[in-house]
Amino acid sequence: MTTTAMLRAFCDAVEQRNGRAFADLFTEDGIYHDVFYGAFEGREKIAAMIDDWFYRTATDFRWDMHDPVSDGATLYARYTFSYKSTLPEANGARAMFEGVAIMKLRDGKIACYHEVANTAPAFVDLKFAPERIAKIVGKQGGELKARPEMKRHLA
Repeated sequence: MTTTAMLRAFCDAVEQRNGRAFADLFTEDGIYHDVFYGAFEGREKIAAMIDDWFYRTATDFRWDMHDPVSDGATLYARYTFSYKSTLPEANGARAMFEGVAIMKLRDGKIACYHEVANTAPAFVDLKFAPERIAKIVGKQGGELKARPEMKRHLA
């Protein structure tokens, strides 16, 4: 499968709530690190992330990948992503994100997915209270500081 076809299949599976098709893009031991929900390991859990977790409080997903770059082992793509929230306080608002997907590849499949996402505009779209936004952003900052590659930056 070409990079373009894989990325389109990735986005289509999310938009169509097809967790099985999404999970089939990953290796058996693949891991999806979600910016909100954390890590999902293995195809069964990755499929459940799409079918259950993503659609628990959202609908009408739209996901597009832009400007992919790959050396065969790692794939980077800028993305735009949105969904219509079903959270009561959101009043049906569309939450919009921009980010970069980072995928480690093995044998034509995704072995590990990680993303860097600008989540702050979505929290405003969702009408989250400032205290809630601060709590979420604080958690994201803590996770960043806990990563091994940040050790030198904290010294």
